[in-house]
Amino acid sequence: MRFGSFELHWIETGDLWLDGGAMFGVVPKALWSRQLPPDAQNRIPMTMRCLLIRSLNTGRLYLIDNGAGNKFNEKMSAIYGLDYGPQGEKRLEASLARAGVQPSEVTDIIFTHLHFDHCGGTTDWVDGQLSHVFPNARYHVHRDHFRTATEPNPREQASFLPDNISPIAAASDRLSLVHLDLVDVHQADSNQAFYEPGLEALVMNGHTLGQQLPTMTNGDQHLVFVADLLPTAQHLPLVWVMGYDMFPTQTLKEKQEFLEQAAAEQWWLLLEHDRFHECIQVGNIDGRWKVVATSTLNDLAQ
Repeated sequence: MRFGSFELHWIETGDLWLDGGAMFGVVPKALWSRQLPPDAQNRIPMTMRCLLIRSLNTGRLYLIDNGAGNKFNEKMSAIYGLDYGPQGEKRLEASLARAGVQPSEVTDIIFTHLHFDHCGGTTDWVDGQLSHVFPNARYHVHRDHFRTATEPNPREQASFLPDNISPIAAASDRLSLVHLDLVDVHQADSNQAFYEPGLEALVMNGHTLGQQLPTMTNGDQHLVFVADLLPTAQHLPLVWVMGYDMFPTQTLKEKQEFLEQAAAEQWWLLLEHDRFHECIQVGNIDGRWKVVATSTLNDLAQ
């Protein structure tokens, strides 16, 4: 898909199943199960859909997140119901190949955050050693989130797996720590060198401190990769907040402000975890936030 000076490709990195109660927090099962019926283990179907951005202006190749990767053992894979397709077509490497890209060509990885299903593909086991899958990529993490991931609180610790975090932290020569609330392409700070006209990031702190939402702009049109602010289209109601969120009242505030602007300016929201919707637009109808338009990424091509 062409959007302004960028070419965009979905990078599928596998499907997974997560506990419905955890995904909807205090919302009763009687309500959320009507929207996403769970399996026998109370899990709902989700996916890990990452975004590849090729800049036609700078030649840089950005990858937003990279899924859970291949490092889980059989037990952990079963817990999350990881599924990469009958022929492994939803594995990270296969998806990149379909986009005509080798991992060594990726110049920048923008992590929305470092929970396992967003950064696990950064490394893989090779001959018993953890090896970086993207040897030439610079890693971009919000400074507050990097501190959270490397010094996690007990409640969030299970989402930051040492096999994922340690190699990223050790790659200090390739690590860029973002520290502005709104990454501004006009700032001279070297930590923002990877941003360019048309590519910025909103920062949200409800789900976890320093979650980045990459945003692409072409004139008055906006595409926003919403990560875990809105993991699925069913999470539009303000109080439908994940139990995983560290600061749920902050999420409520962020969602309201975000949705108001998204509706007013007709943003297209790119969904990372929704297995059934790729892109949506939202509106407030009779006091309730609802999906008013859906699309695939290809159908948004201009």
